[in-house]
Amino acid sequence: MKDIILKAVANPPKLFWGPVLPTALNAGLQIPFMFMAIGMADVNPLVFIISIVTGHLIVVALGAKDPHLSGMIQAFGQTNIVPQNLYKVKGHKFEP
Repeated sequence: MKDIILKAVANPPKLFWGPVLPTALNAGLQIPFMFMAIGMADVNPLVFIISIVTGHLIVVALGAKDPHLSGMIQAFGQTNIVPQNLYKVKGHKFEP
């Protein structure tokens, strides 16, 4: 087995020391809200900078506990589908 594959599996990608997907979601949600609040209500951006940093520290802590957090979120999004049963049965069945 090659070392490159093992490194990719053992060390998932990180963005500013946090898992990529939660870190990108944190920044992608809070930064637009910051600019909207500054433009509409003339809010001090320091409040949002503090919340962005706090949210990022929480994501980093969760990423240290479980480094494959991005992969788990992606897998949940792909498997959280309610299947349509082809035949009348009790419960949900995955059928081709």
